[in-house]
Amino acid sequence: MSASVLIVEDDRELRELVRRYLERAGHAVRTSGTGAEALGMLANGGIDLMILDLGLPDVDGMELLDAAHGPGSDVPVVVLTARSAVQDRIDGLRHGADDYVTKPFSPTELVLRVQAVLHRTRGGATASGAPAFGRGRLRIDEARHEAALDGAVLDLTPTEWGLLLALASVPGRVFSRYELVNRIRGYEFSGYERTVDSHVKNLRRKLGPDGGDIVATVLGAGYRLGWSRDT
Repeated sequence: MSASVLIVEDDRELRELVRRYLERAGHAVRTSGTGAEALGMLANGGIDLMILDLGLPDVDGMELLDAAHGPGSDVPVVVLTARSAVQDRIDGLRHGADDYVTKPFSPTELVLRVQAVLHRTRGGATASGAPAFGRGRLRIDEARHEAALDGAVLDLTPTEWGLLLALASVPGRVFSRYELVNRIRGYEFSGYERTVDSHVKNLRRKLGPDGGDIVATVLGAGYRLGWSRDT
């Protein structure tokens, strides 16, 4: 489920890190380092979801939360902040935050939370609304953290789930082993790249006779989802 996502974060390096992960997941991303600029972007429309740092230098993050859910606007918001106190979370949720991620965080987890919020707000969190592949045979429901093949729910490990989700984010696109490591783990992990093949083997086994077609090998390059997404 692709979307237009606005990242509002004054830390440039963190802003760019989140942008890269969201773009890899197939989203169109716009960024802002100030609250004033973000308010203008919201007013112009075209934003499907906002990732918001509450600790901005110029505008109180709560003001942006109110603007996202104000008259003529209903943009879901994932709050990304260093404020970890329970009261801060409560205040954010009361101002309309749809989810709350506390720094430090895993970029992969943040992408998954964004996807879950999009599913909820777009009415796609039910099994029948989950993205389907291979003419309905494979369904991947991010909101439920569940994948099913021919109606049978797959018993996947967290790594196998992350692997399948990464490949399904852009069906047909070839992902290198290095890319998959970073998508699954959220950071570079020395030596882990060599184990990707083992996880692919286990995932294919759980996918049954069609495993090799669903998770296809591209020699010398990596892996891709061999089944296209249903329209």
